[in-house]
Amino acid sequence: MKAISAVVASTFVFGGAVAQTTMPPAGSPAAGDASKSAMAHPDEKRDAAVEKHIDQLHTTLKITAAQESQWNEVAATMRENAKNMDQAIGKRAANAATATAVDDLNAYEDIAQTHADGVKKLAAAFSELYSSMSDDQKKAADEAFGHRGHEGKKVASR
Repeated sequence: MKAISAVVASTFVFGGAVAQTTMPPAGSPAAGDASKSAMAHPDEKRDAAVEKHIDQLHTTLKITAAQESQWNEVAATMRENAKNMDQAIGKRAANAATATAVDDLNAYEDIAQTHADGVKKLAAAFSELYSSMSDDQKKAADEAFGHRGHEGKKVASR
Protein backbone atom coordinates (compact mmCIF):
# COMPACT_ATOMS: atom_id res chain seq x y z
CA MET A 1 0.00 0.00 0.00
CA LYS A 2 2.88 2.35 0.76
CA ALA A 3 4.18 1.83 -2.78
CA ILE A 4 0.90 2.81 -4.35
CA SER A 5 0.56 5.96 -2.25
CA ALA A 6 4.18 6.77 -3.02
CA VAL A 7 3.55 6.47 -6.74
CA VAL A 8 0.45 8.63 -6.43
CA ALA A 9 2.45 11.32 -4.65
CA SER A 10 5.17 11.16 -7.28
CA THR A 11 2.63 11.42 -10.06
CA PHE A 12 1.11 14.56 -8.55
CA VAL A 13 4.54 16.17 -8.38
CA PHE A 14 5.46 14.98 -11.84
CA GLY A 15 2.11 15.97 -13.34
CA GLY A 16 2.55 19.47 -11.99
CA ALA A 17 5.94 19.75 -13.63
CA VAL A 18 4.54 18.63 -16.96
CA ALA A 19 1.61 21.03 -16.66
CA GLN A 20 4.00 23.93 -16.23
CA THR A 21 5.89 23.30 -19.46
CA THR A 22 3.82 25.62 -21.62
CA MET A 23 4.93 27.99 -24.33
CA PRO A 24 4.90 31.73 -23.65
CA PRO A 25 2.48 33.82 -25.72
CA ALA A 26 3.65 35.07 -29.09
CA GLY A 27 5.13 38.52 -28.84
CA SER A 28 6.29 38.05 -25.27
CA PRO A 29 9.98 38.68 -24.53
CA ALA A 30 10.53 34.93 -24.16
CA ALA A 31 9.18 34.43 -27.67
CA GLY A 32 12.07 36.35 -29.26
CA ASP A 33 14.47 35.00 -31.86
CA ALA A 34 16.96 33.75 -29.25
CA SER A 35 14.47 31.27 -27.83
CA LYS A 36 12.74 30.12 -31.04
CA SER A 37 14.57 26.81 -31.10
CA ALA A 38 13.63 26.07 -27.49
CA MET A 39 9.99 26.96 -28.11
CA ALA A 40 9.74 25.26 -31.46
CA HIS A 41 9.67 21.83 -29.84
CA PRO A 42 7.66 21.80 -26.60
CA ASP A 43 7.44 18.00 -26.88
CA GLU A 44 11.25 17.83 -26.73
CA LYS A 45 11.25 19.99 -23.60
CA ARG A 46 8.64 17.73 -21.97
CA ASP A 47 10.50 14.63 -23.10
CA ALA A 48 13.76 15.93 -21.62
CA ALA A 49 12.06 16.63 -18.28
CA VAL A 50 10.49 13.16 -18.28
CA GLU A 51 13.79 11.49 -19.13
CA LYS A 52 15.59 13.44 -16.41
CA HIS A 53 12.98 12.34 -13.86
CA ILE A 54 13.21 8.73 -15.02
CA ASP A 55 17.02 8.78 -14.83
CA GLN A 56 16.95 10.30 -11.34
CA LEU A 57 14.53 7.65 -10.10
CA HIS A 58 16.58 4.87 -11.71
CA THR A 59 19.63 6.11 -9.83
CA THR A 60 17.81 6.74 -6.55
CA LEU A 61 16.18 3.31 -6.59
CA LYS A 62 19.43 1.57 -7.61
CA ILE A 63 17.66 -0.55 -10.21
CA THR A 64 19.53 -3.80 -10.77
CA ALA A 65 20.10 -5.59 -14.07
CA ALA A 66 17.53 -8.20 -13.00
CA GLN A 67 14.93 -5.44 -12.44
CA GLU A 68 15.64 -3.63 -15.69
CA SER A 69 12.71 -5.14 -17.65
CA GLN A 70 10.25 -4.17 -14.90
CA TRP A 71 11.85 -0.73 -14.69
CA ASN A 72 11.49 -0.31 -18.46
CA GLU A 73 7.74 -0.86 -18.10
CA VAL A 74 7.57 1.76 -15.32
CA ALA A 75 9.57 4.21 -17.45
CA ALA A 76 7.39 3.58 -20.52
CA THR A 77 4.29 4.18 -18.40
CA MET A 78 5.75 7.45 -17.11
CA ARG A 79 6.47 8.57 -20.68
CA GLU A 80 2.97 7.67 -21.85
CA ASN A 81 1.38 9.40 -18.85
CA ALA A 82 3.37 12.58 -19.49
CA LYS A 83 2.34 12.58 -23.14
CA ASN A 84 -1.33 12.03 -22.26
CA MET A 85 -1.30 14.78 -19.62
CA ASP A 86 0.40 17.16 -22.03
CA GLN A 87 -2.28 16.44 -24.63
CA ALA A 88 -5.13 17.01 -22.16
CA ILE A 89 -3.57 20.25 -20.92
CA GLY A 90 -2.84 21.35 -24.49
CA LYS A 91 -6.43 20.70 -25.53
CA ARG A 92 -7.68 22.89 -22.67
CA ALA A 93 -5.19 25.64 -23.53
CA ALA A 94 -6.13 25.55 -27.21
CA ASN A 95 -9.77 26.17 -26.37
CA ALA A 96 -9.22 28.62 -23.51
CA ALA A 97 -10.01 31.76 -25.51
CA THR A 98 -13.52 30.62 -26.38
CA ALA A 99 -14.28 28.28 -23.49
CA THR A 100 -17.32 28.85 -21.33
CA ALA A 101 -17.23 28.10 -17.62
CA VAL A 102 -18.79 24.70 -18.36
CA ASP A 103 -16.22 24.02 -21.09
CA ASP A 104 -13.44 24.88 -18.65
CA LEU A 105 -14.85 22.59 -15.96
CA ASN A 106 -15.17 19.78 -18.50
CA ALA A 107 -11.58 20.35 -19.58
CA TYR A 108 -10.46 20.09 -15.96
CA GLU A 109 -12.49 16.91 -15.66
CA ASP A 110 -10.65 15.49 -18.68
CA ILE A 111 -7.30 16.44 -17.15
CA ALA A 112 -8.24 14.89 -13.80
CA GLN A 113 -9.45 11.70 -15.50
CA THR A 114 -6.28 11.49 -17.58
CA HIS A 115 -4.29 11.91 -14.38
CA ALA A 116 -6.31 9.26 -12.53
CA ASP A 117 -5.95 6.80 -15.41
CA GLY A 118 -2.21 7.45 -15.48
CA VAL A 119 -1.85 6.92 -11.73
CA LYS A 120 -3.68 3.61 -12.00
CA LYS A 121 -1.36 2.43 -14.79
CA LEU A 122 1.76 3.64 -13.00
CA ALA A 123 0.73 2.07 -9.70
CA ALA A 124 0.26 -1.31 -11.41
CA ALA A 125 3.62 -1.14 -13.17
CA PHE A 126 5.47 0.16 -10.11
CA SER A 127 3.84 -2.37 -7.78
CA GLU A 128 5.45 -5.25 -9.67
CA LEU A 129 8.85 -3.56 -9.56
CA TYR A 130 8.46 -2.66 -5.88
CA SER A 131 7.71 -6.28 -4.95
CA SER A 132 11.05 -7.32 -6.51
CA MET A 133 13.07 -4.69 -4.61
CA SER A 134 15.42 -5.28 -1.73
CA ASP A 135 14.58 -3.72 1.63
CA ASP A 136 17.09 -0.93 0.96
CA GLN A 137 15.52 -0.20 -2.44
CA LYS A 138 12.04 -0.18 -0.91
CA LYS A 139 13.22 2.26 1.73
CA ALA A 140 14.67 4.50 -1.00
CA ALA A 141 11.39 4.28 -2.95
CA ASP A 142 9.37 5.08 0.16
CA GLU A 143 11.56 8.12 0.81
CA ALA A 144 11.57 9.24 -2.83
CA PHE A 145 7.80 9.12 -3.17
CA GLY A 146 6.60 9.68 0.38
CA HIS A 147 5.65 12.80 2.24
CA ARG A 148 8.02 12.21 5.11
CA GLY A 149 7.67 15.74 6.46
CA HIS A 150 4.02 15.10 7.31
CA GLU A 151 4.40 11.95 9.39
CA GLY A 152 3.32 12.12 12.97
CA LYS A 153 1.51 15.42 12.56
CA LYS A 154 -2.13 15.58 13.38
CA VAL A 155 -4.38 17.34 10.93
CA ALA A 156 -6.51 19.87 12.75
CA SER A 157 -10.21 19.48 12.19
CA ARG A 158 -12.22 22.52 11.33
